[in-house]
Amino acid sequence: MVQEVGATTKRLCALGSGDEILDVVGPLGTPVAIPAGGHVVGVGGGFGTAALLCLMRELSARGDRTTAVLGARTKDLLILEDELRAACTDVEICTDDGSAGFHGFVTQRLEQLVAGDGPGRPDHVIAIGPMVMMRAVAELTRPHGIHTLVSMDPLMIDGTGMCGGCRVLVGGRSLFACVDGPVFDAHAVDFAVAMRRTKAYAREEKVALERLACAAPGAA
Repeated sequence: MVQEVGATTKRLCALGSGDEILDVVGPLGTPVAIPAGGHVVGVGGGFGTAALLCLMRELSARGDRTTAVLGARTKDLLILEDELRAACTDVEICTDDGSAGFHGFVTQRLEQLVAGDGPGRPDHVIAIGPMVMMRAVAELTRPHGIHTLVSMDPLMIDGTGMCGGCRVLVGGRSLFACVDGPVFDAHAVDFAVAMRRTKAYAREEKVALERLACAAPGAA
């Protein structure tokens, strides 16, 4: 699953069936450590839903109770709903505009689950998606003492640990998302540092996108 955002993903999404790319690298990082036997709530936003699907399949297969909370601005932007319904015990849909499922943010629905609504209070939460969403999930579960994990893959660049672009502070220690993570204890992640780091290459990303647009057929 690829979300078309910058120059690289635009090139990738422009490929047709049968076209080739040079390399695919993975899996990267370390396994996700969630104790077996509990109720695991996975919160997915945007591109994070694809990664969440793989994880929830594994957790369900080992016998855990699993609930996926999926969020999007509108129903047309929801992805992999059917696949997650097949993989999870429960699926909760949230849309900002109320066009499908719960009218509101994933954090609002998660707060209701923590209070015991619907599928019930989670033993573990894992959030994968935009940084701002993961930070909100971490702050929601913190006062309740619910074991919470977040994926810092939005910071990853080369995936080898050499570039240093995915450095993140976890419990005061400087770690790399691509080799030490990408999943970390949400309550130990310094989100202020992580969110600043997502903007570290904003200028270069803008220039790359402009160059791609200029190189396109018919560009002025």
